[in-house]
Amino acid sequence: MIDTAQIIESGTNILFVTLDSLRHDVAHSALGEGRTPRLAGLLPGGKWERRQTPGTFTLPAHMAFFSGFLPKLPQPHQPPRLWECRPPAFKTVPPETFQFDAPNLLDGLTLHGYRTVCVGGVTYFSAETPLGSVLPAMFHEAHWRPEFCSPEIDSTRHQVDLALELADTYDGQRPLFLFVNISATHVPHGHYLDSSTDTTASQAAALAYADEHLGRLLDGLTAKKRWLVILCADHGDAYGDDGYQGRGIAHPAVWNVPYAAWVHG
Repeated sequence: MIDTAQIIESGTNILFVTLDSLRHDVAHSALGEGRTPRLAGLLPGGKWERRQTPGTFTLPAHMAFFSGFLPKLPQPHQPPRLWECRPPAFKTVPPETFQFDAPNLLDGLTLHGYRTVCVGGVTYFSAETPLGSVLPAMFHEAHWRPEFCSPEIDSTRHQVDLALELADTYDGQRPLFLFVNISATHVPHGHYLDSSTDTTASQAAALAYADEHLGRLLDGLTAKKRWLVILCADHGDAYGDDGYQGRGIAHPAVWNVPYAAWVHG
């Protein structure tokens, strides 16, 4: 059990990574086949939890995450939430849950002295359109470049390079909430198999590519400091499952996502 209230009260840094569109079955298989060795050495118990997302595509999923609703276990009993907006008076919040008295997590963390920083990936974080400006505007600072987006075959390397640079910039100044949206697992990812077609196999190849850089990110951050780490997907993608394609649909391929959280360092 993670006592997020104590973690935030103590000013521990937080890393929140979303692996965009990554299906649980793809992540689970890639781990079992030894294709993500860095993640295997980092995940609690060496495995992903299967959870269910509150949103079926990037925008609603992240709005839910930043409002206090992370993916839930597919079972009646749920562990305490990591964070939650202050509820009505009749509801009790477990003491280990960080309760923020603000409209969203980012504003709540600001009240506790945190600097909130976003390294975007998919175009919902690009600020190139009105809708693509909604999520970035929630942070103190948000960064996005075309080379961070999924058509770039080395996108995760570029994202991690900047994330490590930003962490160094704020080291020792104030606690940091560092959010990274990994785009490599979002379509298009067929190029990881030299194909123009996106499939579960090419998504697994994208994850295998990202694995090295995710390990590099965690190594770089936790070499100096203690971090609360949350890794999960925002939603999955259907690739012909029961005839379905894409996201934004109520299908298990979209609902079921990988999740992990732990304190590192």
